[in-house]
Amino acid sequence: MTHQTIQPAGWLPAKGYANGMLTKDGTLHIGGQIGWDAHQTFVAGGFVPQMKQALRNIADIVEAAGGQVSDVTRLTWFVTDKSEYLAHQAQVGAAYREVFGRHFPAMSMIVVSGLVEDEALLEIEATAHIG
Repeated sequence: MTHQTIQPAGWLPAKGYANGMLTKDGTLHIGGQIGWDAHQTFVAGGFVPQMKQALRNIADIVEAAGGQVSDVTRLTWFVTDKSEYLAHQAQVGAAYREVFGRHFPAMSMIVVSGLVEDEALLEIEATAHIG
C-alpha cells in the first residue's frame, strides 16, 4: 500500500479530490471540510453550525481511517469573515468542544476572500496520525 483513500460510508463521493489520504506510516491528510453534510447539503444557521459540521466531517474521516479525534495533530481554518468568527467566540468554543472535547491540536486560521462553494463560510483541513 502506498496511500489509501478514506471516504466515510454513506457520503456522496468527492469530485476531483479525496476527503482523506492515509499513508503507510499512519499519517492521515484530510482535505478541506466545509459546513455540509454527507449528502453535500449545507447546514442551516450560519457560521457556528457550519463550523461544527466541518469539524464533525473531520471526525468522521478520522474514524473511517480507524482513528479518533485525539489523533488529530493539526487544523488549518480558512474563514471568510474574521468579525463573524470573533463575534461568536463563546459559541465557537462550545461547538468545538462538542466535537473535539478538550483536544486542542496545533491550529492556524487564515482569513480568505472566498471559498469555492459560495455558501461556505469556512473550510477546515486537518492532519492526523493513526497509530
